[in-house]
Amino acid sequence: QAQLMESGGGLVQPGGSMTLSCKASGLTFTIWTMAYYRQAPGKQRDLVAHISGGGNTNYTDSVKGRFTISRDNAKNTVTLQMNSLKPDDTAVYYCVAKHPWLSDYWGQGTQVTVSP
Repeated sequence: QAQLMESGGGLVQPGGSMTLSCKASGLTFTIWTMAYYRQAPGKQRDLVAHISGGGNTNYTDSVKGRFTISRDNAKNTVTLQMNSLKPDDTAVYYCVAKHPWLSDYWGQGTQVTVSP
């Protein structure tokens, strides 16, 4: 059974940087699109970024130019590099593996808090 293990959350100051990592197991990693979603208290869960098996990326407008998603297919990992962080980036971030017809898999989530 597939599993996604997330790491890298925590507290960071505005303007700072943080890296989130996600390691997948139990799936053929290269054929899955990997994504990060985030959800702040009282708000909807939104897509942050996704990356296809071939490396094509997409970002929500609010993080363009600040966040970078990448993947290492040899290690079955996806990384979200977050720079110039703002208080509005505070949320629980979820790693997600997506497939056109198979069920999606979700990580456990990791808290990112941007505060002085």
